[in-house]
Amino acid sequence: MKIRVGFGFDVHALVEGRALWLGGIKLEHEKGLLGHSDADVLIHAICDALLGAANMRDIGFHFPDNAGEFKNIDSKILLERTVRLIAQKGYTVGNVDATICAERPKLKARISEMQEVLAKVMGIDMDDVSIKATTTEKLGFTGREEGISAYATVLISG
Repeated sequence: MKIRVGFGFDVHALVEGRALWLGGIKLEHEKGLLGHSDADVLIHAICDALLGAANMRDIGFHFPDNAGEFKNIDSKILLERTVRLIAQKGYTVGNVDATICAERPKLKARISEMQEVLAKVMGIDMDDVSIKATTTEKLGFTGREEGISAYATVLISG
């Protein structure tokens, strides 16, 4: 059995007039994330980590932001396709450990819902999806609420 680890990072700006999608769920907030897709930074970081672990480049390579087919696409679809891509190389998802950096909205009450949704999309147990939320103590672009970032580490095996 071959075991590999991957790391992913993503960031999107917060803007008015967009829905806020994080971890595959829609959150109530006065701003949403700007992007070609639904701009779910957590899912994008997980996709990059999975693709990196399988040595398959990154999310932009497979799902370019200038392709019309991905305009406003639900990022859960991108994650599902990413899991299928790594499966073509013989890999399955072992676990995910992710962190969302945002001042607001507060995410603690919604973490388990995100875990459930993401586990279902990836075909793994909810216990294999760790999601943490933190702030940057009002420092930097996340602290000024200009955007949200996410980090993900994954283990895959094949």
